[in-house]
Amino acid sequence: MGKKEDIEREMLIDAINHKMKFIYDPEIPVSIYDLGMIYEVDVDEQAHAKVVMTLTAPNCPVAESLPEQVKESVLSVPGIRSATVEVTFDPPWSQDMMSEEAKLELGFL
Repeated sequence: MGKKEDIEREMLIDAINHKMKFIYDPEIPVSIYDLGMIYEVDVDEQAHAKVVMTLTAPNCPVAESLPEQVKESVLSVPGIRSATVEVTFDPPWSQDMMSEEAKLELGFL
């Protein structure tokens, strides 16, 4: 990819990350982004987005609906043509992955 394409790709990734700040874990009043549940966001040359995320627990009650919500949000980003969301538990989520803001909001600091 050339420099222009790299800039466009980074702008799409930033837009996706921004969207993740408006998706909340229903049991915790903090976005999945600030909880550290988004492990990777990538966009290829064909504007296909891939998000690798985790859940706070394998038996999370939103294990099916939350990844679908993430996918719909990614697809709403102008310029994204398709998206996949992969859920992983490696590494397992922990409170250490939370942003400072999330820790403060939840009283961990």
